[in-house]
Parts: sequence; structure tokens; C-alpha cells
Amino acid sequence: MGCFICTDLQLKFMSQKKNIAILGSTGSIGTQALEVAQQFPASFSVNVLTAHHNVELLIRQALKFKPQAVVIVNEEKYARLKEALSKTDIEVHAGKKALEEVACLDQVDIVLTALVGFAGLQSTICAIKAGKTIALANKETLVVAGSMIMSLAAEHGVDIIPVDSEHSALFQCLVGEKGNPIEKIYLTASGGPFRGYSLERLKGVSRAQALKHPNWEMGAKITIDSASMMNKGLEVIEARWLFGLSSDQIEVIIHPQSIIHSIVQFEDGSMKAQMGLPDMRLPIQYAMAYPERLSNRFPRFDFFDSPSLTFEEVDSKVFKNLALAYQSMALGGNMPCILNAANEITNKLFREDNISFTDIADLNEATMAALVYEEKPDLESLIRTDGAARNWVTKRAKVRT
Repeated sequence: MGCFICTDLQLKFMSQKKNIAILGSTGSIGTQALEVAQQFPASFSVNVLTAHHNVELLIRQALKFKPQAVVIVNEEKYARLKEALSKTDIEVHAGKKALEEVACLDQVDIVLTALVGFAGLQSTICAIKAGKTIALANKETLVVAGSMIMSLAAEHGVDIIPVDSEHSALFQCLVGEKGNPIEKIYLTASGGPFRGYSLERLKGVSRAQALKHPNWEMGAKITIDSASMMNKGLEVIEARWLFGLSSDQIEVIIHPQSIIHSIVQFEDGSMKAQMGLPDMRLPIQYAMAYPERLSNRFPRFDFFDSPSLTFEEVDSKVFKNLALAYQSMALGGNMPCILNAANEITNKLFREDNISFTDIADLNEATMAALVYEEKPDLESLIRTDGAARNWVTKRAKVRT
């Protein structure tokens, strides 16, 4: 039986305290990342914290962790943040440009991108160009600009370590498998609160019902995406870029217990699965500490608590968002950007009770059909596409209501 032997470089990296920038520290991923950092003060130093508008939580986090710098994207909140931290040495910044600048600070080793949606793209690009290791929790970055991001990472020698539980699982399964071709991967999905529903039944579900995920605790936007299967669709596109796969190599299966997070099948038919309780702190800790595994006090899985692990097919006719994701991935170009932008708006409209649950997929599909397709978009084109898709679906939703 072989053993794992670390190189001198790995041992050195493992022994160093890592300086972390958490972009989106007040969200679900960000707050859990801070829990991990707090548990391992000898391994992690929090150097940067950012938030979009939750200034009060950002203040509390800053006073507790004492980072080098904080950013509030909403500039109207700057005065409150500045006044609250006036007696500290913490640098206080505001605005989108500041978000990009703090991701490139010399002292930062790892940038955890926990921003929601398209907003995470440009700061991630800046961090990659600055040579920072990326702990990627913002799947939309690869959905919108996967080819660009992966090319930049290769050019600058930057590691992208996935934080999504499914992609972290795949990443872990592939450690030690360099050179062994992947035949197929399986992304597992819990099925959300509406597993087994018919399309007709879905039409009447409420916001409150959609926000009650059976297994995971996540932010509102991601929870709704999970209920509509859009989250899984975005993960399919993310996996395509992270692991260099084609669409026919990626399959989604329903696994209600959420214990097996993903599976890799190799060309000899052998399969490797990563398992664990549905706790986002585990993949967050793995990404922050990689290649080291740190001992923690998180709850452990007990086989006798879950003696049966089951699997089901996804009904993509009912959960149409998953089919739309595969379609956009097949077309490539700016089509995933169109789908993502439309979905960010339809998700918000549903959370505000302005459209029905099934309207989410219907409007996403209509936006994909309406906007101009570009085969090889650059960054400016993607920014333009994002804005156009948001405007189109917003106007279309108003007509429908």
C-alpha cells in the first residue's frame, strides 16, 4: 500500500500562515469562512473583508477580526463604516473599484470569492492577474467567462480551488489522479423542496416554500436557484470549465440525503465519491487550507444514521432551468452570460413576489431566445450582454404582470 509524500514545497506551504481576503464576508459563505478562520488562528489571518450593503455586520466582523482593509460596495454606507472603525488602524474603502483593488493587495495569499452573481467576475480577474490563489465560491464567474478565466489562471500560474460542495468533491476525488482520463462525472442534487412535483403543482408554490431547503443552509438567492434547479445548471457549466469536460461527460442525479457530493468515473469504470455531512464549512476549510487537511470539531457522518442512500433521475421537463443550462453550455459564447443575467433578475422578481415560480424558467428561456448571440465575446461584450439581458427580462416581466 502506497503512502502520500509531500514535496518540500508543499510542506513549506502547509506550514505557512495564510492571509485571506474574503470578498462577500457578510453572506452565507463569507460568514462560514470566518467561522473556519476563527477556529484556526494559527493557520489563517483575515486581511480583507468586503460587503455590498450589510454595513452593520461588516463593522462587527471588522472589529472582531481586525483586517488590514474593509470595503463596502454601496458608497452610501461608507460614512457609517468609516465612523465605526475610526478608532482602529483598519483601512476603509467604498465602491466597486475598491473591491478590485483590495483583491490585489500584496499581503493577501488567497482570495475567497464569495460574492453572489456577476458581481464577482471583475474582482476575480484582478486577483488572478495579481497572482493570488482563488478559492472560488462564485460559480457565476466561470459560467459567464469560463474560457477567459481558465486561460488567465494558466497564464499567471494561479490555482483555482473550488468551494462549491460538488466541485470541491470532484477536486478531492481527482487528487492523485493526474493523467488518468475522466470518463464521466456525476453532480448530485438534493432535489430541493419540490422534488417529485409536477409542472402544474410547481405553478402555485410560494416564496416561503422555496426558501425551505431540506438539507443546506444558504443565502436566499442560492436557495431559490436550488429549488428551481438553476443552481445545478450553473454548477454543470462551472464543472465543464474547472475540469475540462464536454456536456456529455456531466450528469446530474438526485440524491436526497446530500451525503455523496459528487462522483468521478474513470475510463476503467472505477468510481470515486466524496462523502460527508451537508456542511459548507468542510469545502470552505478544504479550499482555504489546501493541500493540508486540518482537524476540526465539526459533526461527523454516521452510516447508521443514514443506512440508505438513494438516487433518482432529474425531470428536466419540469425543472426546465437545468435543460436551459445545458443548452447555453452547448452554444457557448455569450449565451451562458445571457442565461445567468436573466436568472439573477427572475430569481429576484420571484423573491419579491412579482412573478410565479415557473415564470423563472419561462422568462430565462425567453431572454435566451431574444438577445443577440456572440460566439467569441470579450470582457466588454460580456458586461454589455449582462446589462442587456437584465434590462430585457425586467421589461418583459412588467409586461406579463
